[in-house]
Amino acid sequence: MNKKQKLFEKIKGKLIVSCQALKDEPLHSPFIMGRMAYAAQLGGASGIRANGIEDIREIKKRVNLPIIGIIKQDYPNSEVFITPTLHEVEALCREGVEIIALDATKRIRPDGQTIREVFPMIREKWPDQIFMADCSDYEEAKVAYHLGFDCLGTTLSGYTAYTKNRRLPDFQLMEALVNDFPVPIIAEGGISTPEELKHAFDLGVHAAVVGSAITRPQVITKKFVDAITH
Repeated sequence: MNKKQKLFEKIKGKLIVSCQALKDEPLHSPFIMGRMAYAAQLGGASGIRANGIEDIREIKKRVNLPIIGIIKQDYPNSEVFITPTLHEVEALCREGVEIIALDATKRIRPDGQTIREVFPMIREKWPDQIFMADCSDYEEAKVAYHLGFDCLGTTLSGYTAYTKNRRLPDFQLMEALVNDFPVPIIAEGGISTPEELKHAFDLGVHAAVVGSAITRPQVITKKFVDAITH
């Protein structure tokens, strides 16, 4: 069993917790994200998804779980912001995260290229790195599979202009990807209850990422408040 196979075996059937807080959020702090990841590990998480080199370094100090690393970076000329350029990919490779996730949608990237054009260069430069495709629909996942991504995620379903009406979690997309592509399918996006998580695994996904429902207290609080004010 090679390195990639061992990693995917480690997270098979397991929960990955996304520990992220953007600059305008109350928990934005590498220290806090490190503690959040530690709390997730104590709760039984088998992996962490994290944003930014500072957060990732702190999380590494606190837990010994595989990390799906991303860098969210806004550029003025593109809607793509999850690990959008080679600059972010290189930083994550240097940091040594187990899996690097990047936007694999059909949208034009900050450098003016599409994922079809840029990923072959990424794969050639870092042949041993595990890459996860954050997709929003079936066709994008199909392209990502043929480009050579190691795993496919439903991460961006509902978050692109052409999928904004999709109901989340996108179980339909999960099931289609599980049935059609022989690589690990990572369920991500909108999973907010244990029942939804279990259903995703019943569909055959390899692993699942849960974020806001666990690690964003302002979002969790709002759900409770909305229940008593509407």
